[in-house]
Amino acid sequence: MTTAAAPSPIVASAEGSAALVCRDVRVAFGNTEALRGVDLQLAPGEWLGLIGPNGAGKSTLLRAIAGLVDHHGTISLSCGRRPGGTDVALVPQNPILPEGMTVAEYALLGRSPHLGWLATESRRDRRIVASVLERLDLQRFAGRPLTQLSGGETQRAVLARALAQQAPILLLDEPTSALDLGHRDTVLELIDGLRRSDGISVIAAMHDLGTAARFADRLALIDEGRIVADGAPRSVLAPGRLSTVYATPLSVHTIDGEIVVLPAPRARQEPRP
Repeated sequence: MTTAAAPSPIVASAEGSAALVCRDVRVAFGNTEALRGVDLQLAPGEWLGLIGPNGAGKSTLLRAIAGLVDHHGTISLSCGRRPGGTDVALVPQNPILPEGMTVAEYALLGRSPHLGWLATESRRDRRIVASVLERLDLQRFAGRPLTQLSGGETQRAVLARALAQQAPILLLDEPTSALDLGHRDTVLELIDGLRRSDGISVIAAMHDLGTAARFADRLALIDEGRIVADGAPRSVLAPGRLSTVYATPLSVHTIDGEIVVLPAPRARQEPRP
């Protein structure tokens, strides 16, 4: 298992222990088994990439960790406690963006898990949000409605709400699915920088396998609700395994030191005479 730089005090677990442990996690929706006995560990400061075809169970696992779906099995922090709203922050694939709400107001929602019953945001909460907006280069958009942002700006606003929770574990569900290549890398580099500076642990469901290999310390390949491979990106991204799981011929290459996964070349048809 690969770990990142030494965690900062934001991570409560001791160095070398698991920040999060999943044991025999199972989720069913009616007669459909979405997760079938998932065992997983996340190290402090680690970026774990969840990969697999659509419907494999990646989003369901993130939602189970966040406490948004019922599950069987155990999901616990290093102390043995079930994660709560101050422990994990989820960036969903399709976030709800309230009509008329500004960027600052939306980010301030991230402080809700820290507030008592009927409590209102304090000056400290607002200072935390202002600091997050500055780090994400969103301070100039603080008073702008969410609906007037570009795709990249919206993605950063959603990330700002999650970071305002100050949770030691960040869950990302396809965080760049709606972004172009330039904005995609900008957002992922930003997340990676925050992870390294703040010691945040990251679990990210990622669609692009090459991008997942570039940013994640470790990959977990999920197929039909089970983890079929877990380890360093180069060991998980085996052509035969990927071709079987994705049900299409795939090849794995190294270009300028980066892993690239490509579909098999299309058969060329000879032009008609």
